[in-house]
Amino acid sequence: MQIEAITNQVAGENTYFIYNKENLLIIDPGSDVEKIIDAIQRINRKPVAILLTHTHYDHIVGLELIRKKYEIPVYVSPLEQEWLTNPQHNGSLNNPFVPDIYAKPAEFEFELRDYELGGMTFSVVATPGHSIGSLSFVFEDFVVVGDALFKGSIGRTDLYSGDLGQLLASITENLFSLPRELPAYPGHGEATTIGHEIDTNPFFNN
Repeated sequence: MQIEAITNQVAGENTYFIYNKENLLIIDPGSDVEKIIDAIQRINRKPVAILLTHTHYDHIVGLELIRKKYEIPVYVSPLEQEWLTNPQHNGSLNNPFVPDIYAKPAEFEFELRDYELGGMTFSVVATPGHSIGSLSFVFEDFVVVGDALFKGSIGRTDLYSGDLGQLLASITENLFSLPRELPAYPGHGEATTIGHEIDTNPFFNN
């Protein structure tokens, strides 16, 4: 199983592609739809699902176009299902960078458990604080952490449903409990490791 990323333009958001010999998972389809399609064609695996770490506008700009083109289902936290159809909550309302986003509801709502999709296994863990329904996806060789944790930082908490105390607890309990050597892939910026953030992240090393 492999992971690749592209960085989208509107907010520097990362879209991830996780694939095995046959199938492909797409995480957080952002604003550069043509780049996403080009990556899917280059990887040359069958797209089987779209996974959302959370539903802020920058992570769902390309959702409907990618979903329609490949006819694949979307998985989201039940706490943010309604955000897909609510531009105020997803942050696109009157946003100068994107049109108001009214995506269709996701076909599936995540439970906090193990999943197997397209022959790829991962665990869904709750990492709220940046947003109430933020999730991280723990695969055997890496974790995709959305906007919960960044290299040297954490997600902002001044948006709708954000909560700093909740975010710090989420990271400590559900991410820092993972193996130290595990690579962590965030929603913005470059990858890090769990151990590097435990040791150096200023929000936890005052």
